Amino acid sequence: MFKRYSDQAARLDFKTVLLATASAVVVSTATVPAFAQEAGTSELDEVVVTGFRRSLGDARDIKQDSVIAVDAIVAEDMAKFPDLNLAESLQRLPGVQITREAGEGRRISLRGLGADFSRVQLNGMEVLGNVDSAQDSRGQRSRDRAFDFNIFASELFSRVEVEKTFQASQKEGGMAGTVGLFTGHPFDSGDGLRGALTAKVGTNEYTDDAQPRIAALVSRNWDNVFGVAFSAAYSRRRTTEQGHNTYNYVHEDAATWQELVDNGLDISRLTPEQQAKFLSGDLYYADGNRISSWNAEQERLGLTGSVQWRPTANMELTLDVLHGQFTTERDELHLATRPLNAAGSVAFDTPAGGVWPASFQTASIINDLRWDDSDYVTYTDVTGTTFGSEHRRSRNENEFNQIVLSGKWDLTDRLTIDGHVGYEKSTYETPYDDKLYMRAKGNMIADYGADGRSASFTYPGFDATDPDNYVMDSFYYRGFHNESELHEGELNARFELNDTWTLSAGVAYHKFRQDGIDTFYDDNVNGTRSKTRGTSVDDIADVFTNEFGSWLVGNYDRAFEKYDEYHRFGPNVDGTGGALQDIENVFETTEETVSGFVQADWDSELMGRRFRGNVGLRGYSTDTRSVGWIQGDSYAYLGTSDVEGGYEGVLPALNTVLELTPEVLLRFSATQNLNRPGLGSMAAEGSAFQDEDSGEITASRGNPNLEPYKVNAYDLGLEYYFGDVGLVAVSLFQKDITNYIGSILLEDVPFSETGVPFGTIPGATADTIVSEFSMPVNIEGTNTLKGVELTVQAQLTFLPAPFDGFGVSGNYTKVDADEDLTGFSPESYNATVYYETSRWGARASMSHRDTWFSGYNDDPMSAGTRGFEASTYVDAAAFFNISDDLQLTLDAVNLTNEKDTQFWGRNQYLYNQNQSGTTYMVGVSYKF
Repeated sequence: MFKRYSDQAARLDFKTVLLATASAVVVSTATVPAFAQEAGTSELDEVVVTGFRRSLGDARDIKQDSVIAVDAIVAEDMAKFPDLNLAESLQRLPGVQITREAGEGRRISLRGLGADFSRVQLNGMEVLGNVDSAQDSRGQRSRDRAFDFNIFASELFSRVEVEKTFQASQKEGGMAGTVGLFTGHPFDSGDGLRGALTAKVGTNEYTDDAQPRIAALVSRNWDNVFGVAFSAAYSRRRTTEQGHNTYNYVHEDAATWQELVDNGLDISRLTPEQQAKFLSGDLYYADGNRISSWNAEQERLGLTGSVQWRPTANMELTLDVLHGQFTTERDELHLATRPLNAAGSVAFDTPAGGVWPASFQTASIINDLRWDDSDYVTYTDVTGTTFGSEHRRSRNENEFNQIVLSGKWDLTDRLTIDGHVGYEKSTYETPYDDKLYMRAKGNMIADYGADGRSASFTYPGFDATDPDNYVMDSFYYRGFHNESELHEGELNARFELNDTWTLSAGVAYHKFRQDGIDTFYDDNVNGTRSKTRGTSVDDIADVFTNEFGSWLVGNYDRAFEKYDEYHRFGPNVDGTGGALQDIENVFETTEETVSGFVQADWDSELMGRRFRGNVGLRGYSTDTRSVGWIQGDSYAYLGTSDVEGGYEGVLPALNTVLELTPEVLLRFSATQNLNRPGLGSMAAEGSAFQDEDSGEITASRGNPNLEPYKVNAYDLGLEYYFGDVGLVAVSLFQKDITNYIGSILLEDVPFSETGVPFGTIPGATADTIVSEFSMPVNIEGTNTLKGVELTVQAQLTFLPAPFDGFGVSGNYTKVDADEDLTGFSPESYNATVYYETSRWGARASMSHRDTWFSGYNDDPMSAGTRGFEASTYVDAAAFFNISDDLQLTLDAVNLTNEKDTQFWGRNQYLYNQNQSGTTYMVGVSYKF
């Protein structure tokens, strides 16, 4: 049986324990002054900068010392990052916005550019790591250049740096910026044996589970000559997201609706005006009218190892190894309108015919309709709605492995050589992604509010938990695979000419490969319809309940046993089912790059003030190749497309810092960078079709010969540093982007010019004319993005004790961009208030981003316009030091249980709205 995810009583005891523990921590702080007096000579009486305050101070020092524009986050202690999730820490930085998955940070947008435009490096090596989403609209199985930050536990990392401007010594790519992730090294710690262990347990208000989270780090340093460090992090949690959603809309012509009426659909209860409007073909109907729960069991494991060796005083070698696993067992449970003989997934239907029982042989009655000024139906009252109960189960296995050997050799006092070689592999496997469909007959009122932006569903006279109202439909079987590999090496030299000038040069090699295949064995082929459709569900269904309703869902174990079924991609042993036909997105793409740079760094004076910076050039040459399947009707394999491409160029970069005073810095940079095309656009897989009547041929494919995006970027910043952590900064930035990627449609071109094998169409030759051919291409013109970032952080030491323990940190970002650029909020801001002493501390953080779009279309009623409503997330954390080595912690994530609302169309109609609940965690950490 499924557990009731909203059952307050079921989670009362555990949540009570958490809140009681938090209360005990707060109450215990009242004894701190007396305890401190009694302690006398205790080290805890000393003024020691630790915790979140030290993290802010260390990050500020990185920013101040850097020649390029950098923001950073530094671990508060060994195995203790400021937030439970890397993305949630990054959102505290100016210019960074995040998306969430099951309430946890997943991807970032940086300075107005989406996740595909931010490069992520791990220990100096570029990293590609994708997990999955429960929802198509959030990139369910996106295999792209974006990085999913929830693949790793934050405890594995010592710091994260966000480089917002480019310099020639950086590898090209990531025109939004570069995010550097760094694991701990033994030489980072003092001499001897050091370690830390953290253990946390928590729960979510929508689940009744105990969520363990454990991390350990041990490091041994022998006089900075040889050292080893190992860390491990493990967590397991249950998640749920639940709410209302649609598949966007259904819009058909007048003839379609008249045909439904001719087939029995009853509209007699509508007024004459409503009937006329219904038959006009003007109306847009919500598609699906669905309540949902996306439930998952997530398990995450991360392991790191580091060995450092100084064979001589002037040479240092470092070997870093990282392994990550992220596994999700997901159960999606939906109750939606799914007619058997109507248009799309509207709320009304006509007689089903076939094997369906008598209740399905009666047409729906539309009792009422209401619509807005754009003809979107905001209210529907229907008797005799056909429903679909979908239970989708999947297992998603993500694995990441990386090994990097880096070295630094000071040949002389002036000449240094450094570099690294590395290999990484990322795999995404979905061994099964199955659907169990049941159908039901009942009644429904769907109310989307006057503006279409909210949802309320009621089911008068329909008991959605009664098996007599349901029958079995069928099974779908699916599976997915993607794999990425990267080989990388670089060698650099740095020579100090004098006290002012330093020259650098280097070469790098980068080879990337990705392949993929999607397998679909749906009910039109797998043979399950003939033995399951229309049969009773009394012995295979369970009642499921969430915050929005109760309904029946199919039980896989009992259904498989009843129908002699199992997950498969071929005929059943009982003889049912045909050959597998639907194999999609079959491709392999490789990208090989050789690059090099020259750079001059200076540190001098200008008008009596310190003036530092660098100027340089980076050249690159990239060869691409993609091999992919070409498919036709019913996804039949027709042939293989094999296309090669390439590009090369030179990127200039200038970064300057003028210290007006030692505390006031003026920054300016003018740089050029690139962003390689999206992997989906480059994949050579495609299609070819020939119309049976006209004989006309249409074809399409990806384009490995795409040029990269190019950006001219300009940054101007003014920064004021004060105190231990104090910072006031303003930054202005502009990005002029060319080579934007769109799609082109060519007419009447010979097969030989398409890159699609002419053998895919019987009888075709190289000269055969293709009527319509489409593929991604670079578009002429420039898209401009401008923005401003404001940052303030300070320790309020001017306040009288004990209020001098308070501190604040906040930032605000505003971005203005052309409409073609999506994936960012025009405005976002973050704020943190904290209080810390050497004994205890607490902080609360708020992160807000405005409404943002993930796509635009000129048609106001097109689902090509889509995005997310504004959101504000509130988190909190606290600690209490029992001793110098032992600490208690409390974390609360998403305290307000913020709604995640997606919309479609210029009127921003509801597409998907769900909530993931508040998560609470208590823990203990010990260091030695």
